[in-house]
Amino acid sequence: MDITTAQQGPLRLAVIVASNREGRFGPVVADWFTARTAERDDFAVDLVDLAEIDLPTALSHAPAPAVRAELAKVTPVLAAADAFVVLTPEYNHSFPAALKSLIDWHFGEWQAKPVGFVSYGGMSGGLRAVEQLRQVYAEMHAVTVRDTVSFHGAHGRFHEDGTPKDPEGTEAAAKSMLDQLAWWAHALRDAKAVRPYAG
Repeated sequence: MDITTAQQGPLRLAVIVASNREGRFGPVVADWFTARTAERDDFAVDLVDLAEIDLPTALSHAPAPAVRAELAKVTPVLAAADAFVVLTPEYNHSFPAALKSLIDWHFGEWQAKPVGFVSYGGMSGGLRAVEQLRQVYAEMHAVTVRDTVSFHGAHGRFHEDGTPKDPEGTEAAAKSMLDQLAWWAHALRDAKAVRPYAG
């Protein structure tokens, strides 16, 4: 594959909804965010909802058939992705266990790809979860982009119809993050087309 081939087509973006808790707010944020990506022609989005995937915390080199069936739902999506956006709440100053399981069950699928973050929570807006995730994704050989989208006091930031009360600010934050993500995704996709990543 040459650079010309690698540049063809939109970037495949996997948007990961990290919360699987009962009564979660994540789908509200996810619906808003995926509507923003739908307005762009540089991304083709795959939604990975961890409420629909049941991965155990006990890792195995020889997973049982039930675990292999769960991995089959998500591993091909992660492998095909050129970039990721992790949409995460903050639980007890950290990120959800379901997300850690997803990360730990994979490795090569994350390598040499960029990761952006959309976070939500209370006073911190989920940013403490994001800071921890930056360290985890560095270990996965992924590149995290600087700019994030965060919703402080998230339940009070959206109208009942799921639209943000500050559409201008949130859309500007999403555009900035997605622009950075696209730059890194193109750069890394083109580089890997010339030379495999030495992970």
